[in-house]
Amino acid sequence: MNQPRLKKFYQKNVISELKKQFNFKNVHQIPRLAKIVINIGLSEAKENIKVLDTASAELATITGQKPLVCRAKRSISNFKIRQKMPIGIKVTLRSAIMYEFLDRLINIAIPRIRDFRGIESNGCCDGRGNFNLGLTEQYIFPEINIEKSDKARGMNVTVVTTAKKDEHARALLEHLGMPFKKRENK
Repeated sequence: MNQPRLKKFYQKNVISELKKQFNFKNVHQIPRLAKIVINIGLSEAKENIKVLDTASAELATITGQKPLVCRAKRSISNFKIRQKMPIGIKVTLRSAIMYEFLDRLINIAIPRIRDFRGIESNGCCDGRGNFNLGLTEQYIFPEINIEKSDKARGMNVTVVTTAKKDEHARALLEHLGMPFKKRENK
């Protein structure tokens, strides 16, 4: 199997750039991608269970991997949710599939977002080097057929890195091509 294009780029260019930028002494200090988790909350699945099937099929088409159904841990009467009721789906991507997905997200899907001016860089990382991106609809991925889809669903994409600081994670994603908004110096 061929090595993904983004992984080759990371190994050839990004490692040396990050090593220079942050003066890392050891190769293992250089941040890298650990996994990508994509999840979709399906609150309407409590009334219509078929929503689960269509959303699973769409997420499987986008990621190339079968999603896992997430179930409620406990009953919550205010939300009309019973224990073990399906409330969402998620996919965890690692290794080659992870790099392929991130490449398609950065170079194909994100540029298709209407009125896109860049990803807001403050507040997107969690303090431990993990990056979160909320997407409002799955139609930005070219694999999804709009005519066959029943409705637009939002999804959360979490990029987990081995970085210890948000600054290192942001630099890693910036070098990989993530379109962050340019910082204004005041």
